[in-house]
Amino acid sequence: MHSTLCGACPQGSTGCCASPPGVEWSDVGRIVSLGGAGWLLDQMTAGNLRPGRRGLLILRVEPQGGDGHALPKRCVFHGSEGCTIPPERRAATCNYYVCDDAFAHGGEGRGDPEALAGRRAQDALVDLYGRWDLELAALIREGWPDGPTWNQDFLVWLGRHYDRLAATAASAARALRAG
Repeated sequence: MHSTLCGACPQGSTGCCASPPGVEWSDVGRIVSLGGAGWLLDQMTAGNLRPGRRGLLILRVEPQGGDGHALPKRCVFHGSEGCTIPPERRAATCNYYVCDDAFAHGGEGRGDPEALAGRRAQDALVDLYGRWDLELAALIREGWPDGPTWNQDFLVWLGRHYDRLAATAASAARALRAG
């Protein structure tokens, strides 16, 4: 879906990277679950990620190596070839989101079955990750009323809770793959 729709982004060369999404609680949990706790802590130390109310916020920077034209700030992880981090370290939004303009440009308005299936899959993922974010946020507020301590112990705890949520949603994930 991304390679065809986002490759011809109607928003320009930085697309949604000009306003990167947050790395929400479910994203942080997934990244930790896939072995990325150290990477997250390193990026926080480097100032590329910082704590926010719903997870982590991504730094926006001036583009490097410009040709003298004024370009908008963009995600610190956006390089000349697009995202510089592997998919397992990205926010789910960066991996799965496709904007309405891209869907319209990609054939959804003409009833293209692949574009329509892509929209259904994206909507299901948004619902799933949204529910997980709400559940994780409630657990975090309960355990850390003044906000979490961003350290290895907290990240391991969050990764464990993410794994529990992911295990209970295995049937939903199979349905997405089949669709």
